Amino acid sequence: MLVIPAIDLIGGSCVRLYKGDYSKSTVYNNDPVETARMFEAAGAERIHIVDLDAARGDGNNRPVIKKIRESVSCVVETGGGIRTTDDVKELVDCGINRMIAGTVLAKEPDLVAGWIAAFGRYFIAGIDALDGEVKVSGWEKGSGLSDTELAKTCAEIGIISIVYTNIAKDGTLSGPDLKNTVRIAQESGLPVILSGGISCDEDFRSVTLDAADSGIAGIITGKAIYEGRINLEKVISLYQKGGQEAEW
Repeated sequence: MLVIPAIDLIGGSCVRLYKGDYSKSTVYNNDPVETARMFEAAGAERIHIVDLDAARGDGNNRPVIKKIRESVSCVVETGGGIRTTDDVKELVDCGINRMIAGTVLAKEPDLVAGWIAAFGRYFIAGIDALDGEVKVSGWEKGSGLSDTELAKTCAEIGIISIVYTNIAKDGTLSGPDLKNTVRIAQESGLPVILSGGISCDEDFRSVTLDAADSGIAGIITGKAIYEGRINLEKVISLYQKGGQEAEW
């Protein structure tokens, strides 16, 4: 189990959205590079970066992501706006360890399968769902796919793991959606990283103890760190099991 702190980027700043709503964003830090360094100093072995501008097709934060990659030694995974082979090449060239395919995976799974064949085991699925339907394009559009359908496709094409987000929980500090995250792990047979709703130390305890052997491999946390509801160093020391070289 890895504790994975999150950096969501809009206009080069660290932000958090409320239920994926771009009109309800809060800026927490204007220096995401320093934020990443603090996360690593606290013991983070992996950092989760989402380029929210790129996710909805409104520019990108690739220069910032590159600076983060150059500033930390831990594993860096990033998603948002990865839709072309050139996007993949750019991120591979700057040393990103894992790429999260979301919109493109839902719309063009064969393209992602081709990337896996060409580039190797870099790719994580980003399954972001509301009421069981996968949302795309920065969560602003429906896909017509169920989260279960897409989870099964992931296993078939060689995706190495899944980040599962219940959009209704994201940024709400209302507790994680453990039930549906476990369901996605069971349906896909892949390691699943839980995202959305983490609010306190007890949430980590419930995932690590109540969901033991469930297929949940990691927990992403963002807003709870920025608002001081959890101490990242403490929860890593208490709940993290694993290592940098995790294959997923």
